Amino acid sequence: MAVRRDGSLMRDKAQSFRGSRIVIAIVVGVLLGCVFALLYPHGFLSSDPLVQNRRIGNSDLQSSSSQCEPPERINMLRFDIGALSDKNAELKKQIQDLTEKLRLAEQGKDHANEQFSVLSKPHKAGPFGTVKGLRTNPTVSPDESVNPRLAKILEEVAVHRELIVALANSHVKPMLEVWFTSIKKAGIANYLVVALDNQIEEFCKANGVPVYRRDPDEGVDSIAKTGGNHAVSGLKFRILREFLQLGYGVLLSDVDIVYLQNPFNHLYRDSDVESMTDGHNNMTAYGYNDVFDEPSMGWARYAHTMRIWVYNSGFFYIRPTLPAIELLDRVAGRLSREKAWDQAVFNEELYFPSHPGYDGLHAAKRTMDFYLFMNSKVLFKTVRKDANLKKLKPVILHVNYHPDKLPRMKAIVEFYVNGKQDALEPFPDGSDWQS
Repeated sequence: MAVRRDGSLMRDKAQSFRGSRIVIAIVVGVLLGCVFALLYPHGFLSSDPLVQNRRIGNSDLQSSSSQCEPPERINMLRFDIGALSDKNAELKKQIQDLTEKLRLAEQGKDHANEQFSVLSKPHKAGPFGTVKGLRTNPTVSPDESVNPRLAKILEEVAVHRELIVALANSHVKPMLEVWFTSIKKAGIANYLVVALDNQIEEFCKANGVPVYRRDPDEGVDSIAKTGGNHAVSGLKFRILREFLQLGYGVLLSDVDIVYLQNPFNHLYRDSDVESMTDGHNNMTAYGYNDVFDEPSMGWARYAHTMRIWVYNSGFFYIRPTLPAIELLDRVAGRLSREKAWDQAVFNEELYFPSHPGYDGLHAAKRTMDFYLFMNSKVLFKTVRKDANLKKLKPVILHVNYHPDKLPRMKAIVEFYVNGKQDALEPFPDGSDWQS
């Protein structure tokens, strides 16, 4: 019995000792918790951003107080900010340009869809007098691989993918100066001189005139540098092709022209070619029924013919369409094989219909208002002698009918720009020069 009591006593002591250890552990844990609570009131690994920011801020403050930024670093930061501002402005301009291109592309797409809709399925004709055929060909897809250097220049110069283009070599330098001075005076920004020699290129650069110098081209360059007006005039059809392939509408201009208004405000753009005329009144400019009389035919002596005076190949607007490019190819091809006047070939390819052995060009054309886009015959034979017509302000004046071009160009500037009322009087209607 004594042995049992001693064993029971030992078990009681052991249990009492274990209980004491548990109590001690609990007490120690509570004490440690109090200590950490005092030292880290927001927790040992606090996720509170305010506390973290405060710690970081104190650290930054200490760092900044220990070491200030040098002036060089501040200047670099200012330079970087300025560069970023310029980049931002450039990006805004690019966005605007892309928006404009998208708008034009949408217009072209709508027109192409309209044409496809018209041509892809048969349509019923509407009521009498309401039927309208499709008049305007869609533009070609721009191909910048044709001439990347020219494409970059045109992006900077053109407005709404249109511009005035003139070819010039040193032979026409005095007239070229009157030409671009009148363009600047009229407030026209989208124009470009295709320089055919180094002297004209430098002359344009010295006068702030947009200029494009073509890459060397054997054969073509010899014509460009030494050729007269007609030789250079024939060359332009080859050069003009690249502009159309790049997707730009071109107002091709000779340099014997004085600009008084912006011509782009007076174009219809509903045809492949829109040209000024050599006609001098409504009949000759816009066409008329001319009766040919052959008395030997008796009853059938009178034959009716349709007549129109030719388009002037020194001033015309041409859209970037397939028929327009085909026209340039046809004219340039014939001029390379034949000894012919470029203006005659230009009109023949535009007007001659298809017939046995010949496929005519299917191109839409429009004649410009001959009082707005005026030739020098209209001016010196008619307008200057009529008090009412003298009050009109043409868009351009082309001194195409007279060989004394430079003095007449200067007189036109004096009359229409400087208001000298008798500036045109000293000149005869025509000239004593004979071809």
